[in-house]
Amino acid sequence: MDTTVLVVDDIPANLVAMQALLQEPGVRVITAASGPAALESLLLHDVAVALLDVHMPGMDGFELAELMRGAERTRHVPLIFLTAAAEDQQRLFRGYDAGAVDFLHKPIEPHVIASKVRIFVDMHRQRRQLAEQRDALQESLRINELFTAVLSHDLRNPLSAIRMTGRLLERQAGELPVVREAAERINQCSERMARMIDQLLDCARLRAQGLRLDAQTLDVAELTRRVLAEFTGRSTSRLELQAQGDLRARLDGDRIAQVLSNLVGNAVEHGQPDWPVQVRLDGSSATEVVIEVANGGDIPTATRDTLFQPFHSSRTDSAPARGLGLGLFIVDQFTRAHGGTVQLAAAPKGWTCIRVRLPRQPAAAGQSPRTEFPGMAGQKPAGELSGLPGLASRPGAEAADAPAPSRQTAG
Repeated sequence: MDTTVLVVDDIPANLVAMQALLQEPGVRVITAASGPAALESLLLHDVAVALLDVHMPGMDGFELAELMRGAERTRHVPLIFLTAAAEDQQRLFRGYDAGAVDFLHKPIEPHVIASKVRIFVDMHRQRRQLAEQRDALQESLRINELFTAVLSHDLRNPLSAIRMTGRLLERQAGELPVVREAAERINQCSERMARMIDQLLDCARLRAQGLRLDAQTLDVAELTRRVLAEFTGRSTSRLELQAQGDLRARLDGDRIAQVLSNLVGNAVEHGQPDWPVQVRLDGSSATEVVIEVANGGDIPTATRDTLFQPFHSSRTDSAPARGLGLGLFIVDQFTRAHGGTVQLAAAPKGWTCIRVRLPRQPAAAGQSPRTEFPGMAGQKPAGELSGLPGLASRPGAEAADAPAPSRQTAG
């Protein structure tokens, strides 16, 4: 596609000369003999640079420049003023105030004007290429998100058959340990696959539509019990729920259930297999509800900065990938949508704790979600897990200086 240059002059010979000078392969020079004619041409053509004669009858170059700057379509077109008048500082200032990038006096050196125009032509081509690349990238992202959503949706049908088969095997296993173990493995893998599909769908929805909340008053403790009851098999015996204070809040129950499911699922999947997964709910504050999920195992220092970013995980390079790296990203997005925060909290050596703070009332309509997390200032030092009293550096050990709270095994 040719790049267009506009030349405006009321003298026909000057237009012919400029057209001959600037015309080259890939460059189209259009001319106008007056300001109104130039405005008509600007409505039809995307111009890389405009060369305006200052002295023209009716509408001079300065007036034309002011009109161009007042229109969104032509506001950013570079302007070069041409004049045969003697150099005048006041005229120069007026030209630059009107938006000129240069002010040239006739007679004009051909190589000078050709070089200046070529620079703006190249810049226009680069901007056009960037715009085309951006549009192509956006279309590619749209198709990718559509493919992800369709694929995730279509995977549910075969996965449902697999889950039903696993449950049927488990019921009919009887005294056959091999069959029961195979059924448990099928159930665990299908549950993990279901969470991955849910995460893909959530990620696609977040990018395509944003997030809309349906906030209702609910009991976070009751919601948590329902979420923990969904974890079956060996993981159930590892789950411990602790709740205190008033846990009623106005939240989107489906979104917070997904937050809890992702946090507990990550803890079960990536934590030490023989250590408990502790979920603590704290409603002692009048303004917020705090959720903490702790599990055995450390998160490598190198991955902490990207922990809540999409397609990142806490695994080490030597460990095989066991998920998509979307779980904590979705936790972060859903929490922000409520006006809350999520962060990696201080924990004893060998433990990991993630803390979610949710306001009892959701963020006001139209309010932008927070983009920064609070720092670790004010948290308890390492070796003391805030909100999880009695949790020592290994399972089964109780803190010597604090009584252990009553624990409720989920399920």
